[in-house]
Amino acid sequence: MSATALAEADHDEPFCRAATLPATDGVLASTLSLRHAGLQRVNLRWRLVGAEGAPVHAVLGGISATRHVAALRADEPEGWWQVQFGAGRSFDPSRCRVLSFDWVGRDGTLDAPISSADQADALAVLLDHLGIARLASIVGSSYGAMVGLAFAERYPALVERLVVISGADRADPYAAAWRALQRRVLELGRDGPEAVALARQFAMLSYRTPEEFAARFDAEPTWDGDRLRCAAEDYLDAAGSRFAAVFSPIAFRRLSESIDQHRVDPSRITTPTTVIAVEQDRLVPLDDLRRLSRQLAGPARLKVIRSIYGHDAFLKEPEQIGRLLALALGPTTDAVPSSRVPASSPLASSPQAHA
Repeated sequence: MSATALAEADHDEPFCRAATLPATDGVLASTLSLRHAGLQRVNLRWRLVGAEGAPVHAVLGGISATRHVAALRADEPEGWWQVQFGAGRSFDPSRCRVLSFDWVGRDGTLDAPISSADQADALAVLLDHLGIARLASIVGSSYGAMVGLAFAERYPALVERLVVISGADRADPYAAAWRALQRRVLELGRDGPEAVALARQFAMLSYRTPEEFAARFDAEPTWDGDRLRCAAEDYLDAAGSRFAAVFSPIAFRRLSESIDQHRVDPSRITTPTTVIAVEQDRLVPLDDLRRLSRQLAGPARLKVIRSIYGHDAFLKEPEQIGRLLALALGPTTDAVPSSRVPASSPLASSPQAHA
C-alpha cells in the first residue's frame, strides 16, 4: 500500500445515515456493585437502533468508544463503527437492532477501580431494563471483546453468539507495561490536558505498526527553531489533542486499569465464539488468541487477518472485518442450549451466583 493511500485511510469516506430508522437514546440511573469499589451510583447511557422486534446485537468497542456506533441524523457526527452499519453491511438496521452503551466510568465522574465484569453487569442491567430476553450476539472489539468474554462467562443464558476481535481472556504483559507507562505520564503531568495528549500519543504507537509508520512517515526530520521534529510528530500531536479535548484523565486511567486487571476463565465460556485476530497486533498477540480459542469450552473458531494497522484493524479494515462478521453472524449449525431467562434483573440474585 502506498504512503498516499495510507494517509488517506485515516480520513474515512462519509457513510449514509439512516435518519428514518427507529432509534432510542436513554440514560438509566442504577446502582452497581463494583468488584473493587462496592456500591456505586452510575448513569448508564445507551442507544438502541433498528427495526422493532428484530434480533438485538450488542456492539462494543475500545475504551474510547461510546454508544454512538453509527450516526442517524444529518447533524450527528459519524459513529465509531459507521462503516459496518447500514443496508447491506454487517448491521443492517432494517433487519436487526444494535444496542450500545457508554462504558461505566467513560464520563470521568467515577474515580474508582472498574472491571470488565462490572461492565458486563451493566450490560445485563440494561437488558433487563429494556426487556431484552437474549442477545443474538455480542460483537466486541478490543476492550469490548474483553467485556463480551466477561459477559458470556457470567450470563451464558443471555447471549446466543460471541464475536471477539482483538481481545483476550487477560492482558498481555508487554501491552500492560505500555499502558502502565501511559498512566505514569498522567501522574507526572498531574492529569493536565498535555499529559492526556502525550499518553494518547504513546497509545497510538502501540495500536499501529512500524510498517505503517515506515510507509507514511519516512521523511527527513525538520528543525522547528532549535527543536528537531520527526515526520510523525504532527500526526501524533493532532491525535493527542483531539483525544484530550473529549476524554477525561480519570476515565483514561480507570479504563486503562480495567484492561490490565481483566481476567476470565475460558473453560467457563460455553457460548459459540468466533475469535478474530490480527497477525500484526502488538497489543493482543496472535498466540494469545490461539490459546484463547483452544481453551474456550463452547464451539470456537479462530480467524486471522493481516493488516498494517495492527490493533486498529477493526476500525481500518472494513472489508476484511465485514467478511468475517458475515461469517460469524450468519446461519450456524452450532447447537445453543436453551435456558430460561430470569424475569428480574440479572443482578438481583446473590453475589455468589456470579462469582
